[in-house]
Formats: sequence, C-alpha cells, structure tokens
Amino acid sequence: MGEAAPLWAAAVLPLALLAAATCTAGFDAVLSSAAERGRAAGVRDAAGRAAAPLHEALRLLVQQPRRTPAADMLLTRLGAVLVPVAAVLAGAVLPWGFASVTDPAVGIVWFNAMEALAWAAVWLAGWGTDSALPLIGGYRFLAQGLAYELPHMFALTTAALGAGSLRVGDVVAAQSGLWFAVWMPAAFAAYLLSALAMSFWGPFGHPLGRDTAGGAAAELGGVDRLLFLGGRWMLLVVTAGFSVPLFLGGGHGPLLPAWAWTLLKTAAVLGLLVAARRALPAVRMERWMEPAWMVLVPLTLLQALFVAVVVLDR
Repeated sequence: MGEAAPLWAAAVLPLALLAAATCTAGFDAVLSSAAERGRAAGVRDAAGRAAAPLHEALRLLVQQPRRTPAADMLLTRLGAVLVPVAAVLAGAVLPWGFASVTDPAVGIVWFNAMEALAWAAVWLAGWGTDSALPLIGGYRFLAQGLAYELPHMFALTTAALGAGSLRVGDVVAAQSGLWFAVWMPAAFAAYLLSALAMSFWGPFGHPLGRDTAGGAAAELGGVDRLLFLGGRWMLLVVTAGFSVPLFLGGGHGPLLPAWAWTLLKTAAVLGLLVAARRALPAVRMERWMEPAWMVLVPLTLLQALFVAVVVLDR
C-alpha cells in the first residue's frame, strides 16, 4: 500500500503538473526548431524556443476573449476549465516515489474516470462555441477517445490484475521484483499509444487539426484558450507519469531515492511520447481508429488473459 503524502502536497500538485507541462512544451519547441532547420539548434536559439510556451501563455493572458454570436459561454468555459481540472484530479493518485496525495482502494478506476471527464470537457468546449469547426473537433475527440479508451482500459485492468488490486500503491508494491512492462509488454505498448490519443497529441491531434482551423479550440481565445491547451499538456504529463507506477515499478530502483527514480522514469516516458510526434506518421483519423478496434482491443484482451492465467497459477 502506498504512503499518504503531506496535506500540502494537494496544493503543490497543480503547480507541479503545470511546471512539468511547461517544461515538456519547451522541450517539444526545441525539438521542433531543430527539425525545421535540419540540424541541432544552437544554445541561444534553443533557449529562446524553450521559453516560447511562457511567451505564448503571457500573450494569451492579455488577449481579449472572443465569442461567436450564439455561443453558450457557460458550456465553453466549463469545457476549457475541466481539461486541466481533470488532469489535476487524475494526478491526485499518481505516486511520487511511494507517496501520493491520496491512494484510494479504487485509484486505477478514479484515474480512468478523470480521463473520461476530459472527453466531456473537450466536447463541451467544441459544442458551446456554436461553430461548425469546433464542433467537428469535439466529435472527433469522442470518436478517437472511444476507439482508444477500450484498449487503454484493458491495459489499466491488466496491471491491476497482475497486482490483484485496484489500489495504485499495491500495483507499485507488486513490482518490487519484476516490472510489469517486462511480462505485460502488449499492455504497456497499448497504454502508451492510447495515452497519445487520450491527450490528443501528435499524430492523434485531429481534434485540433489544421484542416478544421484548430478544431475544438478554433474559437477559443484569451484565458479560455490558455486553460484548454495548457490542460492538454497536463493530460500528457499525467498519462505519461501514470505509466511509471503501472508498468515501470514506480519508485523501485537501486542507489537513488524513490522520488528520483519516479522523476527519471517519467521524464523518459515523456521524452518518448514527445518524440512520437515525429516518429509516427500523421495519417487520416480513420486510419488510426482501425488498428485500435482491430488490433489493440484483441491484443490487450489476450494480454489480460495471459496475466490472469499466470496469477491463477501462483
């Protein structure tokens, strides 16, 4: 069972996720600069690119909000706010080392429920603007989320099955000898791929596609846009971070303290997901949904069956 973090950790959690999301966005900006120029960015250029997310955030803070004539601003702003809120609530069960803000008996279910809340948030942001392109973006996320939620849920269930518990702390404790990623590789791969889709990142960015002028965020401006897009980065950080207690042993590791191992593993997974933006091809949305239904769902079910047999034979 995981340890309870101090009460002040609940207040620090949103700031920590925000800082991690900003650093990740800066790292992506540096990679984008290097890719555009075809060579490694210089020190000065890399520093400027790394600070670009902060400059954009400041610009959006002073930007005047905009709205369509018949927009439902309550729904629009509710959707924009719920994206980062869902990320923070999901992060509440994320262990830092062996301690988390809270470690409920159904922590894995809670995490998955908060990801589902992000579905509603993106759709509300698109629907509330009363504009065609944001609505298309919202429905794209519903279709993409449904396709990847099932293998994502089966991957979560497989880790819980291996530990015999839905408590995140128990899943970490069960990996003291062998990481789940070693004998659950299909579930781990499906989780990482679905993490990209759930945070609509990289080749799964169709809900914010250029062909729809930004999709669900097309009509968002000012603070609303900042919350929505910032929440997207926070979702990416949280989903990457949750792979560590699920499949990579949490804080278990030699020599270094538990919190350091958690940080290193999370940074490695985040780097992998950010790099996937350039490694995976950007194809039409239905091309990505087909392997989700036809490959990932059966694959994760077979992985769960294998784990169930192993657990029963213990």
